[in-house]
Amino acid sequence: MAKIADKVLSILNPSVHALGYELLGVEYVPSGKHSVLRLYIDSEKGIGVDDCEVVSRQVSSIMDVEDPISGQYNLEVSSPGIERPLFSVSHYMRFLGHDVRIRTYRPIDGRRSFTGAIGSVSEKSNAIELVTELGPVTLEIDLIEKANLVAHF
Repeated sequence: MAKIADKVLSILNPSVHALGYELLGVEYVPSGKHSVLRLYIDSEKGIGVDDCEVVSRQVSSIMDVEDPISGQYNLEVSSPGIERPLFSVSHYMRFLGHDVRIRTYRPIDGRRSFTGAIGSVSEKSNAIELVTELGPVTLEIDLIEKANLVAHF
């Protein structure tokens, strides 16, 4: 499903940027007629419901014309929230030292779920080092299915 999300990201990014927002990432969750296409947007002044509505209207028009997803889906436009999703090398660099929860596409050392602090980020190898309770783990960013900051209260 990463290919669909990547395709949608490349189609929508210029338009969302032109509206004054950053398109952080795209998630596509297939489930028949209950499939979901979720966009995460951000801006320097934060994101409110009105911002989501503006982007949703623009994106809906583009998706109707481009039609990169066959079948029905629900479009959701969201702020990144307190447990912000991470999608790119720049996101991991920005939150260096922060705690994250990561799920990988396939098991690494018998595990798919990891929690720890981002210890380092390598653009060259497209990988991060995660400092976990069990010690450091190196994860290729392309193998990460989902990554979110961990909120501490």
